[in-house]
Amino acid sequence: MSELLEQDDWEAALLLLEESAEVFPQPSEFWDLLADAARLLWFHDDARWYGWRSVEARGGVVLAELRLGPRRSPVPSCGLLRPMWDVGRTTPDGDPLLGIAGLWIDGVRFLEPGGRGAARLIPLTFGFWRHLRPGDVVTMHETRDPVGVARVTEIRLPVNPG
Repeated sequence: MSELLEQDDWEAALLLLEESAEVFPQPSEFWDLLADAARLLWFHDDARWYGWRSVEARGGVVLAELRLGPRRSPVPSCGLLRPMWDVGRTTPDGDPLLGIAGLWIDGVRFLEPGGRGAARLIPLTFGFWRHLRPGDVVTMHETRDPVGVARVTEIRLPVNPG
């Protein structure tokens, strides 16, 4: 790490810290510090990503493989969309009870209609999603009609709930 800093390779240093957090999950404060550093270095995309990871650490995240269905426009990948999801819960009348989750799609700027991608979902209320297990399918809604389906691959609990 010190060699990277001596060479002013700040982006590589941030990446190394990020990769270490995949092995040893870090609290939101760690991600907040990385986001601050990225902003100071004008790495705006990295700063947004680290901010997202901070929210994941505080609230938990559902990892899934998303397949978009009919939709008029591509989905932005960087956490701007917060669609509703049918996670299998129902109202007393038997209607679907939808939950809200922020959506980040890994590796692309936009996911085109009909496209597939690895998705990260940050539920507004993690407890509403806690019953899900890898292999479960959730349905994405922006209106009454579904616009995508996601197969859960992993549930990550909050690192520092609160």
